Amino acid sequence: MAENPNPGILLYTRIFKSPYFYGSAKHGVQKYSVYNHHYHPRYYRDPVEEYWQLIEGVTLWDVGGAERQVEITGPDAFEFTNMLTPRNLHKCAVGQCKYAFITNAEGGIINDPVLLRLGENHFWLSLADSDVLLWAQGLAYNSGYDVQIREPDVGPLQIQGPKSKEVMVDLFGESILEIPYYFMEERELDGMQLVISRTGYSGELGYELYLKNASRDGLKLWDAVMQAGEPYGLSPIGPCHIRRIEGGILALGCDMWYDTNPYEVGYGYKWMVELEQEQDFIGREALRRISREGVSRKLVGVEIGGSNLGSYNDGSMPDYFPVFNKSGERIGKVTSACYSPRLKKNIGFAMVPVEYSEFGTELEVQTTRERTSAVVCDRVFFKPEQAEQDLTAARSGGSS
Repeated sequence: MAENPNPGILLYTRIFKSPYFYGSAKHGVQKYSVYNHHYHPRYYRDPVEEYWQLIEGVTLWDVGGAERQVEITGPDAFEFTNMLTPRNLHKCAVGQCKYAFITNAEGGIINDPVLLRLGENHFWLSLADSDVLLWAQGLAYNSGYDVQIREPDVGPLQIQGPKSKEVMVDLFGESILEIPYYFMEERELDGMQLVISRTGYSGELGYELYLKNASRDGLKLWDAVMQAGEPYGLSPIGPCHIRRIEGGILALGCDMWYDTNPYEVGYGYKWMVELEQEQDFIGREALRRISREGVSRKLVGVEIGGSNLGSYNDGSMPDYFPVFNKSGERIGKVTSACYSPRLKKNIGFAMVPVEYSEFGTELEVQTTRERTSAVVCDRVFFKPEQAEQDLTAARSGGSS
């Protein structure tokens, strides 16, 4: 892979490159996908090896392009941002992060960013894959709100895995461990300005490093993290599809989309849709109606029989797997699936009619290889408190 011919400059080709592109490329990326209009490293070596590296050690993720930022500032930034999401941002303190849905007028899920509140009227939306920048700018145009909406020169890295704390302490000192889950702090490292949050897309202990002036300092930060992580065996990997399914973490574009609402994916009746807040938000009336009338389908966990499904670590399955009831009628689809080396079974999520959503319901699934059995189960397949016992048991039988 060639060196960056224009150091300090983001190369805005048709498919963009992250600020860390030339750093991560040195480690032998085996496959890229395109996510948020950027090249996105999917894996560097066997995805199962990367999975074990994540859950046993520490990993570095180039998400500098995948997690594009939308910055909202201005006198009315709070009111405008609160309008975008069903979450009540009066409950989000400065320095706090929130997982949030961005909904359309029908209550559909446009995006599910991590929202960071940097100031009273200063927000970043750390996006999944969709053009929320254009959506927000379009809404602001005739809204009457005094806001500025842009994409800042910010590039996040993720440091994930149980040994991430050792790497972070070596970089920033012991006080970095005091950041609570879903909070953030501003830090400096060798002249680089960062916002550091206790968040991540792995279900493991982890941190995200949001680098300001990323087009200038991206490779400098990449090298600094790689050097700090060397004593702990840190290695770059792609976002781990297996681990996110084990942890019940949803993926926009796979498990939910514009035609899917928060109630269908199990988050409407909890903290993600706050209908009684004082301020209006986009999709409120639609979501109020859905809350009242209920849904006809639901995203559930499924354990799938048959042969090993593999990792699908390109980010998604090539096609949804059809789901059938025991009478052979097609009733739904598997939206994400993989083989869990730790659990030694095929697991996934499926969208099915509510009458088939009870735990223990027996179904059938047509994979790319065979028609096989499936059973509805908890969508969180692996809980952290089980980690030590289950990991020891799994490793004693190998990691294939």
